[in-house]
Amino acid sequence: MVDHRLRDRDAIITHEEIIFRVYGYSHPPRAFICDPEYAPSSLYNSKDPKALRSKGKRIYYKFYADEGLRFVRRNYPQHTVWHEPLGRKLVGVHEENIKKTRQPGKALQSLLRQEPEDPLLQALHSLLDLVTERTSLTYADLGVFGSLLNRFYHPMFSDLDFVVYGTDRLKRLATALRAVYKERDSPLQNEFAHRESIRDKNWKFMNYTLKEFVWQQKRKQIYGTYRPTRGSRTIKVEFEPVKRWNEIQNEYNRTRGISRKGWVKLRARVVDANEAMFMPAVYHIEPVKILKGTSVDNLRRIVSFVEEFRLQAEQDELVVAEGNLEQVTTPSESFQQVTLTYGPRYYEQTLKVVR
Repeated sequence: MVDHRLRDRDAIITHEEIIFRVYGYSHPPRAFICDPEYAPSSLYNSKDPKALRSKGKRIYYKFYADEGLRFVRRNYPQHTVWHEPLGRKLVGVHEENIKKTRQPGKALQSLLRQEPEDPLLQALHSLLDLVTERTSLTYADLGVFGSLLNRFYHPMFSDLDFVVYGTDRLKRLATALRAVYKERDSPLQNEFAHRESIRDKNWKFMNYTLKEFVWQQKRKQIYGTYRPTRGSRTIKVEFEPVKRWNEIQNEYNRTRGISRKGWVKLRARVVDANEAMFMPAVYHIEPVKILKGTSVDNLRRIVSFVEEFRLQAEQDELVVAEGNLEQVTTPSESFQQVTLTYGPRYYEQTLKVVR
């Protein structure tokens, strides 16, 4: 039976075997807003050597940037969902088009039950031993996504991609990782402590420099590299926050309309960053100064659907943000937000701490 109780980073597999990632927590009835992640080679081919994934005799290709969105809109319009407040269709999956689902937590439990016979699973076990020893987290607080979730990981090349369920768990983990990274000879290091992390990176953001990106990523603590004692390679590690079920509120039915009002660049003070670790990342703000573009009225928050701008700022920090100004209408009020998302002028968008 297909489980239709889904949240961010859960996987949906359609009848065509396209693998989607559930995106965020607010969705229309009987449908899910999604990001296409992988497609079988019978439907899609990529010239990017990094995109290849194999599962037995089956070959898949990973989508990068907006490749998946364009592929689905062009070839599979049935996998679009009408978003009433926005007044347009978004890529997503209706319940009747779901063949099966995969959840990160269940996938990790399945991996832990099997004998770790390959180097990646051996590294997974030893890293989780380190994490659970240094924190109060248990295996039930964690999951796996990406190639581990979909079981087409490569033992010698794949990364270790984890989800961490819950705000308090992520905060405890980040505190522990900060200490671990500082230890001499620790097998777990902050990925962005060295320039090697951005070697050969194709950087396109126009108002956010690569140097700023490295500084911001380093302090997030959730990106690491792990060198297992018995391993022959250093493995990239991510710990991505996902809300626990009791933290989730579906805002879809409480929003009547969202309309674009123009482009704006501003300086603002963050007054609440509790939602900044999730997708979308939400920063409640007080505007300080409009630097360019449209005037604002009752501007309350910055909402980012862009991975690079998640966990960017903490409470009381001053930020510069640039993106689309939107008017949000609910049954009881109307306010404005700056939204960072896919679309025109994508690489002009920014959100960064003023230092």
